[in-house]
Amino acid sequence: MALRSRASRVAGVILAACVFGAAQAASPQQAGADALSRAMDAMVALEVTAADDARSTATLGREREGSGVVIGADGLILTIGYLVVEADTIQVTTSDHRVVPARPVGYDLATGFGLVRTVLPLEGIQPVTLGTARDVPVRTQLLVAVGGGAGMGLAQLVDVRPFSGSWEYHIDGALFTSPPLANHSGAALFDRRGQLLGIGSLFVSHALGDDRRVPGNMFVPVDLLKPILAEMLQTGSSHLSRRPWLGLNSTEQDGRVEVLKVMRDSPAEAAGLAAGDVVLAIDGEKVSTLEGFYRKLWSRGEPDSEIRLTVLHGADIRDVTVRAVDRMRTLRKPAGI
Repeated sequence: MALRSRASRVAGVILAACVFGAAQAASPQQAGADALSRAMDAMVALEVTAADDARSTATLGREREGSGVVIGADGLILTIGYLVVEADTIQVTTSDHRVVPARPVGYDLATGFGLVRTVLPLEGIQPVTLGTARDVPVRTQLLVAVGGGAGMGLAQLVDVRPFSGSWEYHIDGALFTSPPLANHSGAALFDRRGQLLGIGSLFVSHALGDDRRVPGNMFVPVDLLKPILAEMLQTGSSHLSRRPWLGLNSTEQDGRVEVLKVMRDSPAEAAGLAAGDVVLAIDGEKVSTLEGFYRKLWSRGEPDSEIRLTVLHGADIRDVTVRAVDRMRTLRKPAGI
């Protein structure tokens, strides 16, 4: 998706407002343009350096860049969690090119959200309003924005469905948009009133969820943030993130859950699991989808439970006992959380 530069941002916002509400009177259109302009002003760019001993650098790298959006008058910024997990330094650049350092506030494994807060107030920036995507119809035109004055563009909501990630991740109500945005990490999805609907997470090749190859992006809906925001601010994550973790990257193929990768120094590695293994059952209960696998895994009351996996290894079927761990405890915790 070609985004509009800051030089044409105001014209682009007005154009978007017209696209959103061409049948409305001039005053509602102007109100919509004003709201979208404020939303764009709340976008920031993030430059993050992870700690030297961060475990996440193996998959995410140490230097990370993306976007965030101001949601609190005290400089609280919402972004996608993988940008800021185990962060050592964070630099925020506003739409008017002010550069302000920030500190990590929270990372929620269950939803994928991250929170940071600037060390100095962001004067003149009005926090965005958290909206809801629950009643947004598919095929609605929405505004996609990235931080630091980089730009904005229009995208269509093409699907809303559950999403299971290969990295032991699942959410309900994920938002899929098209055409795709290249710099999607932490990008914001707004409605016509400038209300925040979601935070950019991924590029996907099948945004419609079927066999048709329609490239797009997956956004995590802010509906998932509202029930846990206070808890994240207080503890750094939500209780939903305290769950068994094995350290597997897996895929769902033809009714089978196949291991793609085993993370180094993980419970799965310690148990002898390997790429190519097929997980047939967990605690004796058959699994055929990633969602089913994860829900059964997370149904355990304690994160450090012993999990019995029935695995197809080559031509052999075997039972493997894995001592799961609390993933959040394996990650470097920022000072103050």
